[in-house]
Amino acid sequence: MSAQDFDREFDYVIVGAGSAGSVLADRLSEDGDHQVLVLEYGGKDNSVFIQMPIAFSIPLNKPRFDWGLYTEEEPGLNHRSLHQARGKVIGGSSSINGMAYVRGCAGDFDEWAELGARGWSYADVLPYFKRAEDCIYGADDYRSTGGPVGISNGNNMRNPLYRAFIEAGEQAGYGKTDDYNGYRQEGFCRMDMTVRNGVRASTANAYLKPALKRDNLHLEMHALTQRVIMDGQTAVGVEYQQRDQTVRVRARKEVIVSASAFNSPKLLMLSGIGPAAQLREHGIDVVQDLPGVGENLQDHLEVWVQRRCTQKITLNGWLNPVAQGWIGARWLLTKTGLGASNQFESNGYIRSRAGLKWPDLQYHFLAGAIAYDGSSAVKGHGFQAHLGHNKPQSRGRVWLRSADPADPPRMLFNYLAEEADKQAYRDGLRLTRELFEQSAFDPFRGEEVSPGKNVQTDDEIDDWLAKTAETAYHPCGTCRMGEDDMAVVDTECRVRGVNHLRVVDSSIMPTVTNGNINAPTIMIAEKAADHILGRELLPPSQAKVYFADGWEDQQRLASPAKI
Repeated sequence: MSAQDFDREFDYVIVGAGSAGSVLADRLSEDGDHQVLVLEYGGKDNSVFIQMPIAFSIPLNKPRFDWGLYTEEEPGLNHRSLHQARGKVIGGSSSINGMAYVRGCAGDFDEWAELGARGWSYADVLPYFKRAEDCIYGADDYRSTGGPVGISNGNNMRNPLYRAFIEAGEQAGYGKTDDYNGYRQEGFCRMDMTVRNGVRASTANAYLKPALKRDNLHLEMHALTQRVIMDGQTAVGVEYQQRDQTVRVRARKEVIVSASAFNSPKLLMLSGIGPAAQLREHGIDVVQDLPGVGENLQDHLEVWVQRRCTQKITLNGWLNPVAQGWIGARWLLTKTGLGASNQFESNGYIRSRAGLKWPDLQYHFLAGAIAYDGSSAVKGHGFQAHLGHNKPQSRGRVWLRSADPADPPRMLFNYLAEEADKQAYRDGLRLTRELFEQSAFDPFRGEEVSPGKNVQTDDEIDDWLAKTAETAYHPCGTCRMGEDDMAVVDTECRVRGVNHLRVVDSSIMPTVTNGNINAPTIMIAEKAADHILGRELLPPSQAKVYFADGWEDQQRLASPAKI
């Protein structure tokens, strides 16, 4: 194709200004040598609901900030269709997520390497986690200061319920860890959040906005990318729609797709890259038959185990308009108080059964009994643990609804299709109930609200799970990295069989990590930037990692102090 076929030219064109795309925008433009264009369908992030941490549930339900995607009816969830919020705004989902900062455990990344993602073991990726962060606790072999993303703990667990949760974990025999993002994930700990000085540390705030001061970085908002322009097997540019105009931009070096676990495979398929039969079904010419595009979809489910609180100290007491006004006013004036925290200030990681080397259950603890999206709350006072099984075996897929770029993709996760996933929640609920019976909760423990005392048997738990489980908003895996025939990208994020095209976001994860996925998505982009620029990779870490002695035969470290 000739230059006159394009309206503009850049060295790199990045599709998506989200958790990965904003990182790439900064790293690819920082030396000043390359002209970089970032395309984002959403707009600005200047809403107080985005920037104030406590308000994070509000943008999840606003069409201005959310793509409004829904699953097909999920057989394992009583045929419910779940809302899958994805950020439609600069910063992407890092601008509308719950700000939990969880890297995952060392075993997650060693698993990636074992599955064919060579060079992505824990030792390989830890330096890139460190490069990204500015940790309020200081630097050591696992943590770093001076990076773009601020990491803190909100209000430092001033509410005694957060400390009670950690103490209960110790009493139950799981132990305490000083840093679940460091040497040891297993155990109970204060929780990290992507908040700096009381404000959300999205990748828009951390990477994109500072980088936009450079003359060589360009951002186009409200731009819907329609397809990657191909010349044979080579990506040469991108076509996008903006304000009823079609614009074609040439990429002199590469096109990089960072559009989410849903929209990245969708864009590849619209561009002729994906399962050949599906592309032909929609009248799309096949450029590269890649059967793995859209497959391997994974996510975390979570359920809320709620108890009433006998003391009037919970967040439920701050849900009236006057109290909310006070929280907002204090935050606007000082960036402090309840408004400066996502309220998930302690957490835990345990193994659901003996024979697991690494944790597979995660707890976020909340000093309130409130739905994640703020849609409902327990009357009176309560507290809750968000329980998630983080290493699911069930797999789903993403596929095209039509060849129209404006149509959302179709998606089915097949939640709980595997019996092992159901069993993990059965075990998890019983372990959570045991946790709340520890003496640390004696001053606070009221009756169980959810699921309630009538849910005891496996069948009753399965029924409760199918009716109430919700997504934790951690979709990944649909453009899997690896070396086999179902892999979509290689270990440098290059689309297999295609030149000058990469995918860099959560879609390339071979398996979902044991925790929230924003931190590993940022890490992926940090490492991918070095691959794209041809730089020498950061040297692998020599830091040691923890796993429990006797894990083959023991579910926890010690017997509980009280059952």
